[in-house]
Amino acid sequence: MTESPTMGRRERNKQAKLERILAAAGSLLAERSIDEVTTQEVAEAADIATGTLFLYAKTKGELLLMVQNAHYRQALDRGMARAARLEEPLEAVMAILRPIIDCNRAQRDNGVAYLREITFGDSAEAHRAEALTIVQETEVAVAAVIGRTSSAGAAGVAAHLINGAMLLALAGAGDADNDAVAAEVRQGVELVLRCPPPLPA
Repeated sequence: MTESPTMGRRERNKQAKLERILAAAGSLLAERSIDEVTTQEVAEAADIATGTLFLYAKTKGELLLMVQNAHYRQALDRGMARAARLEEPLEAVMAILRPIIDCNRAQRDNGVAYLREITFGDSAEAHRAEALTIVQETEVAVAAVIGRTSSAGAAGVAAHLINGAMLLALAGAGDADNDAVAAEVRQGVELVLRCPPPLPA
């Protein structure tokens, strides 16, 4: 069935509003924590009504997830592109993880809040589901690198440990700088690669 011109225009308008919301919220959240940013500010910056904003994100937690998901997706894509050009597993894994570390730490309060929303947010909420998908895709990308030199099963277990260790490092990083967090994650990756975990029985 061919989409009507009216429906096409409606969808284009909806997409344009979404892009304005992402740009406005992204700009505000780059400088301030989600607790300090109001939905009214986001709506005004995006040139939409507050009620319209709630059609895209019902809570500030959802708004944070929506904005951060876009950034995390870009970070993962950059990391995977870099990893594809590297042969050494440790360097390739870190090529995937470092952009994600930098993304999470761009505004530290929001990085922690994002992890909190992923962990404790509404399980039925679409933006949280997308965030969990990105986490899973990160793990798959890491497993693909490790799988160059080990079995798929072992690579999957190792990637799961590495991804979990990175998220824990980010959650507990406090005021540490990005290089220090990356160094901690790198140590964990080295350990897992040097001493692969046993496969589950």
